[in-house]
Amino acid sequence: MSGPVTRDRRQFLQLAAGAASATLLGGCAKPAGLPKPATPPPPSLGVEGVDSLRFHAAQHHLLYGCAVTPQALKSDPRYAALVAGQSSILVAENAMKWAPMRPTPTTFYFDEADAIVAFAEKHRLKVRGHNLAWHRQLPRWFEVEANTGNAQQLLTNHIEVVAGRYAGRMHSWDVVNEAIKVEDKRPDGLRICPWLNLLGPEYIEIAFRAARNADPQALLAYNDYGIENERPEDYRKRAAVLLMLRRMKARNVPIDALGIQCHVWAGGEYGPGLKSFMAEVRGLGLQIFLTELDVNDRRIAPDPAVRDKAVADCYASFLDLALSEPAVTVLLSWGITDRYTWLNAEDAREDHLPERCLPFDRDYKPKGAFFAIRDSFDRRTV
Repeated sequence: MSGPVTRDRRQFLQLAAGAASATLLGGCAKPAGLPKPATPPPPSLGVEGVDSLRFHAAQHHLLYGCAVTPQALKSDPRYAALVAGQSSILVAENAMKWAPMRPTPTTFYFDEADAIVAFAEKHRLKVRGHNLAWHRQLPRWFEVEANTGNAQQLLTNHIEVVAGRYAGRMHSWDVVNEAIKVEDKRPDGLRICPWLNLLGPEYIEIAFRAARNADPQALLAYNDYGIENERPEDYRKRAAVLLMLRRMKARNVPIDALGIQCHVWAGGEYGPGLKSFMAEVRGLGLQIFLTELDVNDRRIAPDPAVRDKAVADCYASFLDLALSEPAVTVLLSWGITDRYTWLNAEDAREDHLPERCLPFDRDYKPKGAFFAIRDSFDRRTV
């Protein structure tokens, strides 16, 4: 039996265009009495095994993976098989955040996080932890119970218990998430948030040192969004992130990587600002993780073919830029199938059409986005 046929993105789009033309021609009238011609099966488009994203990423010194939900891993066998077949590394979309894991100040809930780690270990996949300190998804009790007297103990205890539970089993942790917000007009660029109000800027250092003590083997990352584009606000945010990273390095804070979320837009502009920024991060001795990649098609016309092409083109141009940076070692998409994307709830399309933002569609079929990502892996030369 012959192996799967591998085609690049250009061939895929040509096949899709041909299929669309065949559909239009099929609507034309045919002379009566002639037998209907047999429809040939579509050519094979290999996406598994050596044709998978994980395999092509590995050939170019990358880990590829995706964000997952334990509910879908348990209830949807096709989803679980797709995740296991395409990924080398997983991250919990929500299951390892404070609110799901900390129902009360003195209790922890690990079932969902444990399920993700167990799935990963069963399939020999790595795991990223997301996240240990963030201003969102704090439990309801936090606003009442947390104060300046106990906030440091709450933070360090949380990190000791959560990161300690998975010590030696994690590839990396997003220790602090989204701590920069230039619009808050602080000289240091830090976001005004509960942790800053309770502990001051030191909360970042406290969190990283607690994480290193809890799990000396995991890589420790700072993770943020809004630093990918060429808008003036992206330049300002990149400058603030660099300032924070330099100060952390000067104080010997244990940080190993910067996570760039990469929630990008079809039609967005990505160029020299991001490239220069990544080079400066590399100069600090840090790895770069592309942690939450998806392409929002909200600004694109409703036609699915138009949207799919715009999304695929965005993946290609953005990843060709980002993957040219040798410090990039990990790429995770924020989900793998449109069926479960968060963008249908947040940042949704005004026309309420489901987003077509990820490598596989709602029926687990590969789209141009899949081939665009895979081709970008193959074009990497660093």
